[in-house]
Amino acid sequence: MTAPRGTAAAPGGPDASGVPEVSASDASASAVEPPRERGGFIARAAAVTAALTAAGALAGLVRDQTLAHLFGAGAATDAFLVSWTLPEVAATLLIEDAMALVLVPAFSLALSRRAATAVSATPATERPAGPAAYEDPSAAPDPVRALLAATLPRLLLVLGCLAALLAAGAPLLVDLLAPGLPERVTAVDCTRLTALTVLTFGTAGYFSAALRAHRRFVPPAAIYTAYNVGIVATVCVLHTAWGVRAAAAGVALGGALMVLVQLPAFLRALPVRNASARAGATPFSSSARAEGEKNVPAHPADALSAAGAVVVPVVLFALTRQAQVLVERFLASSLPAGAISHLNYAQKVAQIPMVLSLMLCTVTFPVVARALADGEPERARSRVRRDLTLAALVVLLGAAYVVAYAPQIVELLFQRGAFTAADTAATASVMRVYALGLLGHSLVGALVRPYFSAGRPTWYPAGAMAAGLLVTVVAGVLTAGPWGVYGIAAANAAGITLTAGLLLRALDATPDHAPARASRDGHGPVRRARYTRSPLPVPVGLGTVLPTLARLLLAAAVAATAGWAVAPLCGAALPSAAAGALVVPAVFGVTAFAAGVPEVPQLLSTATRRFRHDR
Repeated sequence: MTAPRGTAAAPGGPDASGVPEVSASDASASAVEPPRERGGFIARAAAVTAALTAAGALAGLVRDQTLAHLFGAGAATDAFLVSWTLPEVAATLLIEDAMALVLVPAFSLALSRRAATAVSATPATERPAGPAAYEDPSAAPDPVRALLAATLPRLLLVLGCLAALLAAGAPLLVDLLAPGLPERVTAVDCTRLTALTVLTFGTAGYFSAALRAHRRFVPPAAIYTAYNVGIVATVCVLHTAWGVRAAAAGVALGGALMVLVQLPAFLRALPVRNASARAGATPFSSSARAEGEKNVPAHPADALSAAGAVVVPVVLFALTRQAQVLVERFLASSLPAGAISHLNYAQKVAQIPMVLSLMLCTVTFPVVARALADGEPERARSRVRRDLTLAALVVLLGAAYVVAYAPQIVELLFQRGAFTAADTAATASVMRVYALGLLGHSLVGALVRPYFSAGRPTWYPAGAMAAGLLVTVVAGVLTAGPWGVYGIAAANAAGITLTAGLLLRALDATPDHAPARASRDGHGPVRRARYTRSPLPVPVGLGTVLPTLARLLLAAAVAATAGWAVAPLCGAALPSAAAGALVVPAVFGVTAFAAGVPEVPQLLSTATRRFRHDR
């Protein structure tokens, strides 16, 4: 997936789809073509991402099993989990949501401008007699390089200072997060170690966004495997001497491994110097450059300006989303010891289907951003519509399995050592409640990408998330007393479901038409669709999505009921869970097919063709 040094990002290096970019020495207009989301490329990238994400999830389960085995679900584990709030917030802001939502569109704009500049290049052999008609492109910086130089050094400085500030203020932070925590000193020590992740996660998130924009998906998908391996190794080596503090040290080491696993690919992908200068001073005519740069930023710094304008609403959305976890920890800190641990284990396992459902959206987000940067909203709209349906299909299938087999899953994963049968029963019950909000979590994660894919500021996602958080807070305060951890989990599900509903509502847009304008290649006018009544840059229409979601919900309910009925018939946890892995998908697929979900026949046809081809 990687290219030789200096070619991945510079003209002349092939992208992950196999479509080569054109070097400055071969920059005829006919040779340059903006990248397209070929089905084969997306399938391969999604498969590789799926495999590495599954490996990361497996390593995460091993991490959680190790923590449960060595420390159980008591006060010390609660103290560590409070300190783990920092990495969780940092991962949301600096890796998954804010950093990616800002930088992927910014790098896509810069790459689009580079491609447009290459279109306007003219071979030196065709240079006319007078030098006045040409400009030397080597005088202008490469737009990707300019964006890198303008953002990365400042980001590292800010993150380093913030990590030091959080480490120094660890006692105050612990008191704010969990005022009733018994093991306060342990939580403070762990927080000082986990504060380092603000710097390492931020660096890793920057690398991931840049690589994904360049269609390099392998190193970003491998970061969580490296992260969890670092935690497990550190805990195994130091738990006898350091206790639960060894887990916090492992988090700090894992963050550094996230950076190191991406560093070689990042150095290969990003240009070392001006791409045009490498190939020589290829001339550009002023008129050709003006035509080639239509619909893209007029200056290399414009991509940075576009990113800066969208930072605040993105950060507010990400913080508001992560605040759900903070509310849970705050409310659970006043419950009996182990409540935070039960919530944590249940949430980590229950959200695996959500993580898997968003893999395709992670791969296609740069595709959508590049399509919008190139002025092709219809291509982006088609991609977003399909992504929503596939994400819902995957997460609802996983939710059905979690609801039907939660006790067996928890027993197989955690019930050993200090993790008792009582812990299994409590965690499984909470996990079933969490599963009710999995579709909401998946839809929010899938929808927020197209909201910010155009690199323009929009406050609607942050407002929708704030409304959901308000429901979580109110419902959690009202139900935590009488229902304990179950009330907290239910409040989480209710809040995120409301947010998903608000984001879905914005899909309902009516098409309008903008005035005709000249096409990019100058061969006639192009009339482009313009949508009103939606903050989405690529609205897909609620009427095309809602019926499919209703059919998938029906299939999930039938599959969960069938699995729940079969589970007691198989005895022990392992055979029961194995039987459920066959029963639930089979019932889900048959019901979805009978209900008329169009993606199911398409997936079956694709799998059949692949099977015949492999034979």
